[in-house]
Amino acid sequence: MPETPISIAQHFHERTKYHPETIASKSQQLDWEKQPTPFKEYKLGQTFDLRPYLREASEPLSDDPKIKQAQRLSHLLLHSYGLTAKASTMGGFHYFRSSPSAGGLYPAEVYIISRGSPLLSPGLYNYQPQTHSLLQFWENEVWKELQTACFWHPALENTQLAIAITAVFYRSAWRYQDRAYRRIFLDTGHLLGNLELASNLNDYRPHLIGGFADDAVNEMMYLDSSREGAIAVIALADLLEIDQNLPPLRTALPSKIQTDYPELSDGELLAYLHNATKLDKDTSGTQGWNPTPLDPDIEDKYNFPFCTKVSTVTPSIDWGKNCHGLDKTILKRRSTRSYSGGDLKLEELLALLDFTYQSDHYINQGLDGFPDYFDLGLIETFLAVSGVHGLEEGCYYYAPLAQEFRQIRFKNFRRELHYLCLGQELGRDAGVVLFHTADLKKAVAKYGDRAYRYLHMDAGHLGQRLNLAAIYLRLGVSGIGGFFDDKVNEVLGIPTDEAVIYITTLGRPR
Repeated sequence: MPETPISIAQHFHERTKYHPETIASKSQQLDWEKQPTPFKEYKLGQTFDLRPYLREASEPLSDDPKIKQAQRLSHLLLHSYGLTAKASTMGGFHYFRSSPSAGGLYPAEVYIISRGSPLLSPGLYNYQPQTHSLLQFWENEVWKELQTACFWHPALENTQLAIAITAVFYRSAWRYQDRAYRRIFLDTGHLLGNLELASNLNDYRPHLIGGFADDAVNEMMYLDSSREGAIAVIALADLLEIDQNLPPLRTALPSKIQTDYPELSDGELLAYLHNATKLDKDTSGTQGWNPTPLDPDIEDKYNFPFCTKVSTVTPSIDWGKNCHGLDKTILKRRSTRSYSGGDLKLEELLALLDFTYQSDHYINQGLDGFPDYFDLGLIETFLAVSGVHGLEEGCYYYAPLAQEFRQIRFKNFRRELHYLCLGQELGRDAGVVLFHTADLKKAVAKYGDRAYRYLHMDAGHLGQRLNLAAIYLRLGVSGIGGFFDDKVNEVLGIPTDEAVIYITTLGRPR
């Protein structure tokens, strides 16, 4: 029987894998004269300065409604994507943000779309991290255009603000070529993780919209779509307004599955895949924007026979009064550069997983128990344990519904992990290396090729929660987007159907 043709997303994933035999030939010298700037500039526009409204988390909000809204929005944007530090470089400064980015390239841009309020007049605003300000570059009503482009998503009916996240593709492609597409959406997932939690701290509820007419949103925002494209829209519900308290709604729509595509050279894959995954019409069918019904019989995907099982039930992290600990952690988060090789405690690892996967355990601390993802049912988690007190070395599947580890292999994988992570010592010296995977064929069957966007944003979102929990517990953490894809499955015994999406290393910082 002839083989079923693979879709463009599957083709892209195969073509952008790193292999030991070919990685050297695909590497290229960076052209430092063409290094992109991570900030967007506008020649014209009206600036709304958010700096006067910054405050410590322990300070009360103003009684003045307009100032209060400005304080909340200022806090939200700083904690989502704001600058938190800078370091001197040969050419000036390197800026750090509250959200991590591969190579410090920050491909995402954040925009505010206002329906009109006492704080922000109707129009389009770009968030300027360098000055912590909003620049209004279009001052006319665009809300109806936004609703039309988002196929009349119910979350936009009563809300007054929306956030659009775009990708400036070259910022990442300059360094990572076609594989940058993966990193762009992982980085956006980090941003979505911050946005979710920072919204909780400011009485907002972000409603994630992944199904929208790409070209219509790009045109509405005056983007050059060959350079920059919208990749997520968020309706920002104000929980202090009763008519904006909405139930969770559907977040993802399917695109076409494209199996007929031309021969593509290296350097053409990124743009082709992005265009192939665009939507131009509502694909929700008769279901509309209602939440996707949950399967009452849903279970964790893998239950290996006769495997060792370890309960992961644990006390939840206490973020302190009004989650002040979380507030501070978002701003001081940094990716760890090296580990000591020391062991983690089992209770530390369990606390990290509890915060990342068991959101409903944090409702009593004021956090959203059911935050928006695109489809967490498609993401699987495996852990290579090299140094955890109270847990045998080896590879484990994490079953979040059953809250348990299921052991796959008994072995210390430090040497192999060093190799799999392209010789990065982070892989070798970490106490735990966590892998997010997905059955790409199954995901494409459900959401079309656009699933590739959803999977990477969800993995990045989970990765950011791991980041924040690790920093709060004074552990080291760093994400890795470069690895020998197929060797991960082979060495760790992960089923071959599982495409490796993201790696997060956890350990004792040096």
